[in-house]
Amino acid sequence: MTDPLLKIRGLKIGATIYPPGEKAREIEIVHGVDFDLAPGKVLGLIGESGAGKSTIGLASMAYGRGGVEITDGTVEVNGRDILKAPFRDVRRLRGGEVTYVSQSAAASFNPAKQIMEQVTEAAIFQNKFTKAQAEARAVDLFRKLGLPEPETIGNRYPHQVSGGQLQRCMTALALCPEPDLVVFDEPTTALDVTTQIDVLAAIKEAIRDTGVAALYITHDLAVVAQVSDHIMVLQQGAMVEYGTTDQIINDPQEDYTRALVSVRSIRHEEKQPTNTPVLRVENITARYSGLSFDVLKNINVELHPGQTLAVVGESGSGKSTLARVITGLLPPSAGRITFDGRTLTPDLATRPVEDLRELQMIYQMADTAMNPRQTVGTIIGRPLEFYFGLRGAEKQKRIQELLDEIELGDGFIDRYPAELSGGQKQRVCIARALAAKPKLIICDEVTSALDPLVADGILKLLLDLQKIEDVAYLFITHDLATVRAIADSIAVMYQGSVVRYGPKSQVLAPPFDDYTDLLLSSVPEMKLGWLEEVLRHRKMESAGH
Repeated sequence: MTDPLLKIRGLKIGATIYPPGEKAREIEIVHGVDFDLAPGKVLGLIGESGAGKSTIGLASMAYGRGGVEITDGTVEVNGRDILKAPFRDVRRLRGGEVTYVSQSAAASFNPAKQIMEQVTEAAIFQNKFTKAQAEARAVDLFRKLGLPEPETIGNRYPHQVSGGQLQRCMTALALCPEPDLVVFDEPTTALDVTTQIDVLAAIKEAIRDTGVAALYITHDLAVVAQVSDHIMVLQQGAMVEYGTTDQIINDPQEDYTRALVSVRSIRHEEKQPTNTPVLRVENITARYSGLSFDVLKNINVELHPGQTLAVVGESGSGKSTLARVITGLLPPSAGRITFDGRTLTPDLATRPVEDLRELQMIYQMADTAMNPRQTVGTIIGRPLEFYFGLRGAEKQKRIQELLDEIELGDGFIDRYPAELSGGQKQRVCIARALAAKPKLIICDEVTSALDPLVADGILKLLLDLQKIEDVAYLFITHDLATVRAIADSIAVMYQGSVVRYGPKSQVLAPPFDDYTDLLLSSVPEMKLGWLEEVLRHRKMESAGH
């Protein structure tokens, strides 16, 4: 029997936290985790935010991020406990025997250096290869990972390639030193589904071709099912369940695992439109200053009261630009927008207060959408003061009503954003939008930064609030599972144009145009062999053409 490449026993990890107005205290965030990883195998670490996935992954490099400290246990790589090794040995381990692929390649690459220099740096530093050998290996990896112009793409700077291409460059960086183990930390979470499937296929092929072992960290069980041999389910720093990928997907034993497997259980019946739309976008064309081309081209959509229009497409398709035009942040060069029967002025600064009140927005990143120095009560109370002049006890009463509506209830009014989870922060942003009593809320990727279970809760909340408040949602997303769960109508955007539009039942029914077909077929399904099946189908289609 082959000895494990990575052997972790009794791993405990702690941190010091500094609560506002309280003494610093020690907490334990990983509670005695055990597992083995054999050479050439892939172990998926699955769980929601705060489960300890990334913390455990980094511990396999003897590293604790952000003040985190490994307090107990052993981490053996190739038979030696790296927690007891001298720092010079650990330094050679990182970027040599064990490498790391982060979630955001854009934040990890140096924008001032060419890609080739960064991809080969660790391999040269570790004396694994000469500069010429490392560059030859990098080109070979670029080719294996399906990057365009593999011989010359390394001469580009990070900003000169797409997000999906840069993520594959980061995978090449991790594989270049010929490591024994790669830690993949959410490597496709920030990508559109069409890009994600290409990167996922490239990662799986590279793992197979190089024989490297991997820890694959994600909160998406459908994704990890395509690459892993085994899966470990984590919750709040403890192992909930461990088994083969087949067993975890098809026969989960624990309630928490079953909840992960059955996520996106929302069933939303498509509603029939009313006679008069609350929003009508007519022949909208727009471009940003300094660009020589239009980023929106003759857009026509409408949205009815109490309904949800999902605007879907990959990055750069124009989804968020459409939201900017509707809100007046980007005046269009042609066309008009009618809201509640009146034509909106193109520029935000010229719109009356009533238009501002009735058209609200919820942003993707709740962290950056709230002032960290203001309490939840102050954040929700601001629109109550601004639009309705509420003060004192009357304002406090309404804030509490809104907190009850978003299912936070007592004890949150005096908290600061830093004291909330990701899902709680997004609920506060929803309450702030509802405080204005809007007729339309634009939701810009509001669940894309959240774990599936948390995102499911937010979607259910939005649908419940829609029934109560009769508010319309313009829901911008690249997640087709979300679209199926909440939409009444769908607009599919591609390169600034609407390529498919209509009621959900029609848009999601064949025959499809080429782009919509690609989009729908790229949504990972929670079944073994799905990725190979899709790639085989595309290869056959390509050969047929």
